[in-house]
Amino acid sequence: MKNLSLVLLLLLLAFLPTRGQNVVKIDKEQLIELTGRNNDTTYVINFWATWCSPCVKEIGYFEELSLKSKEKKLEVILISLDFPDRADKQLLPFLRERSITAQVMLMTDLDYNSWIEQVDVSWSGAIPATLIYTRDKRIFLEQELTREELNKYVNQISN
Repeated sequence: MKNLSLVLLLLLLAFLPTRGQNVVKIDKEQLIELTGRNNDTTYVINFWATWCSPCVKEIGYFEELSLKSKEKKLEVILISLDFPDRADKQLLPFLRERSITAQVMLMTDLDYNSWIEQVDVSWSGAIPATLIYTRDKRIFLEQELTREELNKYVNQISN
C-alpha cells in the first residue's frame, strides 16, 4: 500500500504546473504592442524555438538574466516560434526539463513575413534573434549570444 501511495504522489507531482510554465499565446497585434512599450523598463525579448540548436544553447543565459533581474526594471520574455499545435508535446516538456521560469509566450501568427519587419526592419526572420530596448534605446541582434554578450548588450541599453 505504501508503494502505491508513493507512486500516486509522484504521478501527481509530475503533472502539477510549476512556476514559469504558463505559456501565453500572442498574436501579431500583441507582439507589436510588446515590442513598442514606452516606459522605464528594459525589455529583453528573445525569439527562439525548441528545434533551433543555437536557440537551445543560449536559452539558459536568458533564464539566468531573468532570475537576476527580479529586483530591477528589466523584463525578459522568451517568444517561442514553435508550431502552436505542438506546444503540449514539444514546448511545455522542453520548459519543464530545463526548469525555465522566465516569461514564455507562444507566437500564434505563423505568417512571419507579416510581422518580422515590425519587430525590426533588418530582421531576415532567422533565429535566434533578440530585441533589447528601453524607451529611447533599441538594439536588435540576429545571432546566437554568449552569456557575456547578452549581459554586455543589456548593460549598454539599460545604462
